Amino acid sequence: MTAIDTRAFLADLYELREIGRFRTGVHRPTFSAADMESRRWLMARLEACGLDASIDGIGNVLGRHRGPGPHLLVGSHIETQNEAGWLDGALGVVAGVALARAGLPVDVVAFADEEGHFSGGFLGSRSAIGDLTEAEMDEARNRTDGTPLRAALAGAGLAGLPRMRLDPARYRGFLEMHIEQGTQLESAGLHLGVVSGIVAIWQFRIDFAGNQDHAGGTTMAERRDAGLSAVRLLAAIDREFPKVCGPRSTWTTGRITLDPGGFSIIPGRAEVYFQFRDVAMPVLERMEACLEALVRESNRRERCPATLTALAKAVPAPCDPALMRALSEAAESVCPGSWQVMPSGAGHDAQNVARILPAAMLFVPSIGGISHHWAEDTADADLALGVRALGDAAVRVLAG
Repeated sequence: MTAIDTRAFLADLYELREIGRFRTGVHRPTFSAADMESRRWLMARLEACGLDASIDGIGNVLGRHRGPGPHLLVGSHIETQNEAGWLDGALGVVAGVALARAGLPVDVVAFADEEGHFSGGFLGSRSAIGDLTEAEMDEARNRTDGTPLRAALAGAGLAGLPRMRLDPARYRGFLEMHIEQGTQLESAGLHLGVVSGIVAIWQFRIDFAGNQDHAGGTTMAERRDAGLSAVRLLAAIDREFPKVCGPRSTWTTGRITLDPGGFSIIPGRAEVYFQFRDVAMPVLERMEACLEALVRESNRRERCPATLTALAKAVPAPCDPALMRALSEAAESVCPGSWQVMPSGAGHDAQNVARILPAAMLFVPSIGGISHHWAEDTADADLALGVRALGDAAVRVLAG
């Protein structure tokens, strides 16, 4: 087993945590001053490990191993959600630094904007596989304040830089270490999770057309309340989806907007953003068919017609069997009997890289299942176990 310097690994994690620190977490949105400081910090770390470090025109940082192959690609992302956790993404990148420091022939990558601060989503990893067009970049806007992506890149000093493309011929595969962002490992008393596949997220907008009117002068019999129609449909979804979903399916109403939104005005329009997730296409298709049937039933019963629009329908990304086997053998080596195979309920850069390379992921527990919040945390012992297992797996893959 390759000796991983876990003390240096943890020190790097804690040092990176101080860039953009917010309470016990981090506020490092994409292309912010803190985000760019963290990318410069990372490039210095990569150079210190003997890698050639560069940053490209979308903000991806790559540390390239100078020696002969075979090579592995290891990494994740280092920007965060707003006022969020210190490990989501950063863990996978700093783990790559630890493997490079140990002398393994790895390239280390920090993809830009995995957290989706800009419209389009996964800008960095999509760009790296050739799936981000210049036209999409022209149209992309910051989801919080509307800043155009081009303006943000210029402000970060990245405008005009070329965008890197990953070369599949260079790599045996891609490994990403990540916190679980759930409670499955902690609840089972386990220390590692070998990811079997990454969910696809299917996103929809549901628009309800009612009639705006006075909240006091309009009788209940006369009303066409778009808000009530929306609520009743969402209740029906929550009642019917358990009949068609898989064991780890999830569904979420992320936003409900009522127009005009006044206290004393019956809403004439309602807009709902809704998504569901699963790792199996047949399950996703059943859930979509159920959603469509419920919208049809709503339109039969309700006085406010609903229109369903599909916004995004990704494809699940199963992890590579050979890489999973290496991770499983490594997990058994470092913590016998204290690991499991499990799906990822969240999206990750690995699902994009998996389109051109074998890819797999390793999870460590999240305390209380908390993530996307400044209280996100993982025990140092589990972090150290994870990077040791990742190093062991990398050796197995490279030797194969």
